[in-house]
Amino acid sequence: MIIKIDARKQAVSEIEILDKVQQESAARRLDDLETPCLILDADRMDRNIVRLRERLAPLGVSLRPHLKTAKSIEVARRVMTTREGPATVSTLREARLFANAGVRDIIYALGIAPWKLAKVIDLRRQGVDLAVVLDTVEQAQAVAATSRETGMAIPALIEIDCDGHRSGVLPNDQDRLVAIGRAVTDGAELRGVLTHAGGSYAARGDEALQRCAEEERHAAVAAATILRDAGLPCPVVSVGSTPTAHRAVDLSGVTEVRAGVFVFFDLVMAGIGICQIDDIAISVLATVIGHQREKGWILVDAGWMAMSQDRGTSRQEINQGYGVVCDSSGRLFDNIILADANQEHGIIKVRPNSGATLPQLKIGDRVRILPNHACATGAQHRSYHIVRGASDLIEGEWQRFGGW
Repeated sequence: MIIKIDARKQAVSEIEILDKVQQESAARRLDDLETPCLILDADRMDRNIVRLRERLAPLGVSLRPHLKTAKSIEVARRVMTTREGPATVSTLREARLFANAGVRDIIYALGIAPWKLAKVIDLRRQGVDLAVVLDTVEQAQAVAATSRETGMAIPALIEIDCDGHRSGVLPNDQDRLVAIGRAVTDGAELRGVLTHAGGSYAARGDEALQRCAEEERHAAVAAATILRDAGLPCPVVSVGSTPTAHRAVDLSGVTEVRAGVFVFFDLVMAGIGICQIDDIAISVLATVIGHQREKGWILVDAGWMAMSQDRGTSRQEINQGYGVVCDSSGRLFDNIILADANQEHGIIKVRPNSGATLPQLKIGDRVRILPNHACATGAQHRSYHIVRGASDLIEGEWQRFGGW
């Protein structure tokens, strides 16, 4: 017997579960939580959002936030311009869950695989303006063929390689750009071009970051010009990374900026110089579970399963280990890091050659650890426990989701 599952009813039931807020009683405090768990300082998050909005406004572009960092309906509602979007996602599961929360303007910013087009069509039939990204003629042909077969023109953006970081078409590859564009318009909708300055994560200093932002802008605008000169439509010119969004000085020819980690920030962003450590809005709450005094260790119950194994700061001037350590109110300890981790054990140590001393922490004391990578650390947890500033009062619990 074949059991049929109604995908729409399943999606609605999932969103009802994920959309719960204020799960924690107003009387709950940080010391009541089981650890490890994820803490979100809503005041810092709100400031981070306002900062980028105010920075982009005079540059004449819209903000299309990337929701892959947050993976949360509640965070999305605070960072998007309206409840319907615009938004960027990295998985079709994100697209489906955000769509069922009312988001209607979405770019799925990962190169499209032909077998996923049925899911794209299903969302579009529900009234979601979901656009896909591609960089080959083969993908374009698949999108166009599906569009013709279903009678629904799927919007597509051509991905541009602005810095050799990842995928995309070189901005001066006229033949390939035009061939992809023409293949898309044979049934589908060519909506524009999209690029991501991932190389900016390796830049240091304002001058280098501004140069990355200009290279990103120039690449996208140059590709758009080639398409338009060939008689092809290109209404959208989409660029974005958190570093370039915060350092661009000219966005002429660009229509929108995408960024994601700016909502929370992390130690990698602080190492690049895009934010201060005091701007980082998420942390992992952990409990002291042991000491190895002769080794200079304090053990906590947050290992790499809680923090992720991302060691992005190891390539920066200051290696932050698995994260920097704060007291339970979020106040930074001087030169104290999560230096090593096993699956469930975290090892707190003094930063080498710093001359600092370990804090006097007893068994059962709580600490908060700021992450190297907000996206990867968030992915280890099912919810955010909401606090404001140094308060230990939990205002609510916002559900987050993962998977594909």
